[in-house]
Amino acid sequence: MQLRKLDHSALVVRDLERSSWFYGEVLGLEEVPRPGNFKFGGRWFQGPNFQLHLILAQDTTAPAGFAEAGEAAHVGLAHHLAFEVDDVDSAIAHLRAHNIEIVGGPMPRGDGVIQFYVYDPDRNFLEFFTWDSNSSLRVEERTAMSSDSSSSR
Repeated sequence: MQLRKLDHSALVVRDLERSSWFYGEVLGLEEVPRPGNFKFGGRWFQGPNFQLHLILAQDTTAPAGFAEAGEAAHVGLAHHLAFEVDDVDSAIAHLRAHNIEIVGGPMPRGDGVIQFYVYDPDRNFLEFFTWDSNSSLRVEERTAMSSDSSSSR
């Protein structure tokens, strides 16, 4: 088997209008048509070389949002989707202008990437990053986080 690409991700959302605003207006993804035989609530969005599919929570048995990340959100140790941006500072300013809270970062990943984290309206955890090998941000060690610090991994 040979994988060709990651084509799309799907997120279950409680409020389709609010999530459509976030992914369409705030992030600038283009809404595209869904197949006509899809009779459940949802919307599809097109990004550069990927799609994001929103599924209305009331029409599925899956819960909306990712599991709560807790303190791990500050350093990205949780389920998340990552979007590359041109400039981290501009992206942060844009998101803050739309009242989106930055929950972690910006911080260097250690390989030339600067990253930060937010939640979408349904608490799906998102990373935004850019490549910047000249960043003056200090690279800090990231260690395992657990609710049971005595557990071995």
